[in-house]
Amino acid sequence: MPALVLLGAQWGDEGKGKATDLLGGSVDYVVRYQGGNNAGHTVVVGDQKYALHLLPSGILSPGCTPVIGNGVVVDPSVLFSELNGLNDRGVDTSKLLISGNAHIITPYNVTVDKVTERFLGKRKIGTTGRGIGPTYADKINRVGIRIQDLYDESILTQKVEAALDGKNQLLTKVFNRRAIEVEQVVEELLGYADRLKPYVADTVLVLNQALENDKVVLFEGGQGTLLDIDHGTYPFVTSSNPTAGGACTGSGVGPTKISRVIGILKAYTTRVGSGPFPTELLDADGDALRRIGGERGVTTGRDRRCGWFDAVIARYATRVNGLTDFFLTKLDVLTGWEQIPVCVAYEIDGKRVEELPYSQTDFHHAKPIYENLPGWSEDITKAKTFADLPKNAQDYVKALEEMSGAPISAIGVGPGRDETIEINSFL
Repeated sequence: MPALVLLGAQWGDEGKGKATDLLGGSVDYVVRYQGGNNAGHTVVVGDQKYALHLLPSGILSPGCTPVIGNGVVVDPSVLFSELNGLNDRGVDTSKLLISGNAHIITPYNVTVDKVTERFLGKRKIGTTGRGIGPTYADKINRVGIRIQDLYDESILTQKVEAALDGKNQLLTKVFNRRAIEVEQVVEELLGYADRLKPYVADTVLVLNQALENDKVVLFEGGQGTLLDIDHGTYPFVTSSNPTAGGACTGSGVGPTKISRVIGILKAYTTRVGSGPFPTELLDADGDALRRIGGERGVTTGRDRRCGWFDAVIARYATRVNGLTDFFLTKLDVLTGWEQIPVCVAYEIDGKRVEELPYSQTDFHHAKPIYENLPGWSEDITKAKTFADLPKNAQDYVKALEEMSGAPISAIGVGPGRDETIEINSFL
């Protein structure tokens, strides 16, 4: 049985929650493998809307075991807030598993994130200020706090002391902030230990045994391809690897066990935060996409920057992830435009460029080259098959498929769980 990776093929916010939820009833495990509560997934079930930040989307599917893998960074206060909110709405969260090797976002990580971003001024990255980057930095610097450390107070205290040795120097001497006390941090973290304990597991063993027993495992990326720390629009990226390779390191499942890699594409393009965005629209069309598409960050609450579909980055996502399929979301948002521009290439220094430029400087100067495709005015939200779509909508999907380099196997025609056209099964 398959192990599937589901990830964003643009800058995030493509509708991964909807795609995961669509598959959730058919899979046994849904695994978050990177990121933290800087991600946001919106899932609509009937007339209920759920905003998930840290929890895997599969938590809304009865019979599915949601897993937070070792590659995720966990803020316990956010985790419990999210669990409480779902429990209050009658969602069973008891099957959740959390890797004991996942790192904890400590209070000092959040403080460092906020003061550093403020200090950067015009050069700020546009982080969510939730401590994600500093936590990954601690992990790489080997002074990070892991969930398993909560169950050995001596080790926890030593690690917090080591982390704060340098951070307090930074806070007091550079940012003119008060030093953070070791005892206060240790006490706060130990306060989460008992409630976390029922969820903590050796998730590497659990997932590999599940695959050996023919269970279906779905790996869910938290952000998009262009936000990958290695393969994204650096430095305007996240601090981990949402690309397909991150599913292996962030879960402990080897690459030979991955059978399909599904990229989520929005029928246009959005991004949150700073950084280059060749097809960004700063006009009435951009405002309309934002309004009709409800383009506001689930986690940040910030308006998303909106632009036309960019086939260059779609091809790039196909290449670096080894995509086998696409799930195209929000096609319904484009209803009503007479002509829909699609970016097919860039102009850089007077030259046409078909692929994503290697140089950061070139990408900053890239100008989109558009091809106009005919639009449609018919309501498509009730479409159940590809043939139900207006001809121009069908042609738009076919054109995007050809430009992007992988088959489009499902199409979102509305926000609801049942507003999806499935062309080819992912399982």
